[in-house]
Amino acid sequence: MSYLYLLPISVYVLFQVTFLGTYIAAIVQGHVVPAIPYISDAATYSPESCVFGQLINMGCILLGIVVYVRYRQICVLCDYHADLREFTTKLNNRGLWIGFGSCLGISIVANFQETNVRIVHLVGAFLCFGLGTVYFWIQAVISYYLQPYVGSMLKAHVRLFLSVVCTIFFIVVAVTGVISHILFRGEDPRKWYPSDGGWKYHVASSISEWVVATAFCFYILTFTDEFRSLSIDHPTIVIREYEFTGVADIVISQAQDPPDPPTPPPSPRNTAVLI
Repeated sequence: MSYLYLLPISVYVLFQVTFLGTYIAAIVQGHVVPAIPYISDAATYSPESCVFGQLINMGCILLGIVVYVRYRQICVLCDYHADLREFTTKLNNRGLWIGFGSCLGISIVANFQETNVRIVHLVGAFLCFGLGTVYFWIQAVISYYLQPYVGSMLKAHVRLFLSVVCTIFFIVVAVTGVISHILFRGEDPRKWYPSDGGWKYHVASSISEWVVATAFCFYILTFTDEFRSLSIDHPTIVIREYEFTGVADIVISQAQDPPDPPTPPPSPRNTAVLI
């Protein structure tokens, strides 16, 4: 597998197409108002919710692979450069599980709509944006430590900038989102109008969510160039226990063991019959 650079590109394209496609479909279906709804609000009702959930689940798998490839890349660099182990090993190990937690949160947001299971949806959103932001900070710090072996200082600055953007707008999403729902007096949050109360906070929260989601996608895209120099072999399969019977025992032993020196044929009296 030598085209690993396609993984970040695939994640970026898949998420962006899913977000925009779901938003357009929800407006056409009349399920939301065009005035910048939440991403998850645009994917509340079918058929767009079904397509949204399926595509986001696929994106979560690809994103998890990106997180793992990045983790293995840093592990290999630490093997080649001993000076990196002291600073990056712990951060890299923690970043792996935090990245996986963010992927899980994205999947939860996609499969548990706010209108159906509100608490689970909010937990998924916290895992997605909260752990995702922490993961980006970890990768930004690691990017500085990896100089001058991998990447560039400009790319490290870009990741630091995107981490700051995600942090600021994540806080804005959380604060204004809570205030807007407290002030809301309408019937359906998916069709939020200025007369329903909390309109300014709702707009600020929804715009901030779109900014965070877009920054997430661009951050993953920054791994593209570094993945161009990577390749992964197929994993080695080791059979720990195997029950040998009959002919299979003979075939496997002949394939693995060196050939024994020829032995004289047994006499008719000592010949054993294998059934």
